[in-house]
Amino acid sequence: MFCEWCDYWVCNLFEFENKIEPVQDFNINNFKLSFSNILRNNLHVLLLLIGGSFFAGVPTFFGLLINGIPLGIIIRLGRVALFLTLPHSILEIPAIITAGAAGFKIPYEIIRYLVGRKEQVLTREDVKEYLTLALISVVLIVIAAWIEANVTLKIAEHFLSK
Repeated sequence: MFCEWCDYWVCNLFEFENKIEPVQDFNINNFKLSFSNILRNNLHVLLLLIGGSFFAGVPTFFGLLINGIPLGIIIRLGRVALFLTLPHSILEIPAIITAGAAGFKIPYEIIRYLVGRKEQVLTREDVKEYLTLALISVVLIVIAAWIEANVTLKIAEHFLSK
């Protein structure tokens, strides 16, 4: 349900068409890695990570776990796979880590309050830090999506066409 909510807002905020094909009709030739598709997918991940803050950080934890597994696989595959993801990953990985930090910010502050380490649940400064982390991650992911669509894909086409 939370993912559907994220998908709805990402689509409406950036006026993307919500055309998700059923798995049985999936055809690799119809799959287009455009800037808007890449950005939509990456913003969906960020909203899950950042919004996980309102659900005790549980979605944030699982979102980081699920996004970390493919990274480990890419690193394990070797230099070529790593090289093909490197241009956009330079910004995408910090964006995901920053969104994860934002996703854990509010639960962290609530726990600090509950154990008596602070007098107020959330201060104006806490909210400002949360929003700053969220904004930084969104800016980084937009730039990373552009690099992935316009640089990484060109490199991949060059290497894979040989």
